[in-house]
Amino acid sequence: MYTSTMAHFHTKTKKGRPYLYVREIARVNGKPTVVSQIYLGSPEKVAELATRRSVGDIQLSVQEFGSLFLANHMDSDVDFASIVNSLVPADPKEKGPSVGEYFLFGVLNRMVEAKSKRALPEWYGTTAIQSIRPVDVSALTSERYWAKWDRVSPKQVEEIGKRFFARIWEIEKFSADCALFDTTNYYTFMSSRTKSDLAKRGNNKEGRHNLRQVGLGLLVSRSQRLPLFYSVYPGSMHDSKLFDKIMDEMFGIVAGFQQTKERLTVVIDKGMNSEPNMAWLDEHPKVHFVTAYSPYFAEELAATSLERFEPVETPKNLALSRIDQDQDRLVAYRTTGEFWGKKRAVVVTYNPPTARKQEYVFDQKLEQIRTNLIDMRAKVRDKAPQWKDQDSIRERYHRLCEYLHIDSGYYELSFETVEKRLTMSFRKNLYRTENKRKTLGRSIIITDNTDWTTQDIVQVHLDRCEIESGFRQSKDDDLVGVRPIRHWTDSKIRCHLLTCVVALTYLRQLELRLQEKGIHRTACAVMEEMRHLHSVLLLESGFRDPRRKLEQPSKTQAEVLQVLGYRIDKSGVLQTGE
Repeated sequence: MYTSTMAHFHTKTKKGRPYLYVREIARVNGKPTVVSQIYLGSPEKVAELATRRSVGDIQLSVQEFGSLFLANHMDSDVDFASIVNSLVPADPKEKGPSVGEYFLFGVLNRMVEAKSKRALPEWYGTTAIQSIRPVDVSALTSERYWAKWDRVSPKQVEEIGKRFFARIWEIEKFSADCALFDTTNYYTFMSSRTKSDLAKRGNNKEGRHNLRQVGLGLLVSRSQRLPLFYSVYPGSMHDSKLFDKIMDEMFGIVAGFQQTKERLTVVIDKGMNSEPNMAWLDEHPKVHFVTAYSPYFAEELAATSLERFEPVETPKNLALSRIDQDQDRLVAYRTTGEFWGKKRAVVVTYNPPTARKQEYVFDQKLEQIRTNLIDMRAKVRDKAPQWKDQDSIRERYHRLCEYLHIDSGYYELSFETVEKRLTMSFRKNLYRTENKRKTLGRSIIITDNTDWTTQDIVQVHLDRCEIESGFRQSKDDDLVGVRPIRHWTDSKIRCHLLTCVVALTYLRQLELRLQEKGIHRTACAVMEEMRHLHSVLLLESGFRDPRRKLEQPSKTQAEVLQVLGYRIDKSGVLQTGE
């Protein structure tokens, strides 16, 4: 959508003196509305401008256009606002933007430069939103958002999400024979006294365990990396419990989208492994799994001699061979084993660069522990206060290991009392540390797809990293920007996360559109480039009235617009077609 705004001079008389303004008019909710008013000055200032205009163009206003136009275009096939409005109809006395439009304007902002709801009116005022999707930006206040979102129930939010993804499925028409599922959480600064069923303390993935957090589960199609389903859950819930809770719903939705009897394979993380979950997967006639398994619980398997490993023909391995770096190729060893009561295909992988990094980190942590133990031993020897009880000293050591995310068994502490004086000593457990070194850089993959090749199993496991990149995008300060969560009620948190998931989906769709035309760039890079395409209000020589035009695009900007079916002509007007 692109709407031309009409600009004209407007005179106001104050205390008998005329003052000149430039007004822009656009249709908002079907009515001609003043969407911009720029003060030019007194008659003397206007005369000066007239003289300057005879020499060259005068810029009155510069607005961000390209990125917001791109974001709005990605919604054109879906019409997210209408999905919301079909479930949350307008109140008879309601004026201004609809509930669906409030959601959409939140989504568009998250696709360009994530701002708080309080900052939205000011941010939209710096953009060419009135040329793209006219709206009364003064209505986009945080208070209005809270009032609108309070009308949306949890069930309605859930149904909006289902209808949105159903529409995405219709547009993309892709096969979902394999899907990737993972979870993350987002910490909040919500007070402990604030009532919430979603914001709970738990194992935060960024180490902020002291803060309340909200969890998000995301199911993504392997073929196109597009979200298919999402779930918001309490931050205290373990991943395996979440998976157990939503399995029926998640696979029911995907099966409904797919409308086929082909089997579906879901790729999950080791955090979701549990006897009940695997039993459910085994009993389901259409669903199969690929999962990671912690080397900690299978050290002997993980420590298999590298002589039994062979390179896997992955794209990255082929690229490493082309540049003569075969020593860094990922290698794999395949076997079978009984897990969760059944015989499974098992693949152990070894990644040399990852092993080197992990060994470096492991040695650093061991050295940090040794340094701290020397300090602890000195305090015990010197009878320092609060260092006279061996149980409390062991507790301090365990807390140190927990802080460093390392097993406490790599060092052994011993205490002895000689002449009523406590002494402490420690030694490294060489057997355990060497066993650990043998597992560095290794992953264990388990699947019930026993007919898959080793290459297929390894590649689908590597593809799970794609969903993790989506989560990283959701934690970006500019694009999507789930965090910080500035909402203090569960209903608004659900609405906020829905807008973020929709923004994430549209950004991925944008990448797919560009890839189809040979442009392999991230949505983040494209949006940053398009932010520099401006709409400019000019007083031009040779023209009676001011007019708005677009800057001439850069090569990249022109390519992106061309992919979407647009171009900017020499006069700065957006045109459709070649």
